[in-house]
Amino acid sequence: MLNAHKQIIRHREVVADDWSVLRLEPEQSAETVEVPEGRIIVPLGVWLAQRAVLSARAEIGVWLAPDEQAAAIRDDLPRFQVVAVDFPKFSDGRGYSTAFNLRKRLGYTGELRAIGDVLRDQLWPLSRVGFDAFATRPDRSIHDALKGLTVFSETYQASVDQPLPLFRRAPRGTPPELADIGAGI
Repeated sequence: MLNAHKQIIRHREVVADDWSVLRLEPEQSAETVEVPEGRIIVPLGVWLAQRAVLSARAEIGVWLAPDEQAAAIRDDLPRFQVVAVDFPKFSDGRGYSTAFNLRKRLGYTGELRAIGDVLRDQLWPLSRVGFDAFATRPDRSIHDALKGLTVFSETYQASVDQPLPLFRRAPRGTPPELADIGAGI
């Protein structure tokens, strides 16, 4: 089954999506499924089974299921224009670790896309771990989801998007005029 979103959020803008996501039907196998021409994001199993043929294509991406390891594509990362991570359920957070590993440990610099059950509430934390593109649920407003990237103005913790925690970024010391405030309480 080929899923094509008409629009996605990429680099904090709603843009036309010219990639399609290939999802296997239960009766299909990774070894025999025919991968259509064009910009296509294939499941990891299809990439591994048909790597010899698919590596000749210039415009190819791969998507990872929550139980698949990013290390499986470590040597192939430079050839992918897009790596997508599937969120089959809103409550499945394993993809956050996958994204962090792709960016920080494996050094992937291409488009990192969240696909599946992706909702507005997830966009901010997803962006913090390295996602820069989001294929949100088609039954929700993508323009409303975009607002999810601007709900916070500051972060406390370090992550992919901000390597220093707030206490390392904030100026240290108390101005002299405030030094005795609270003294004697």
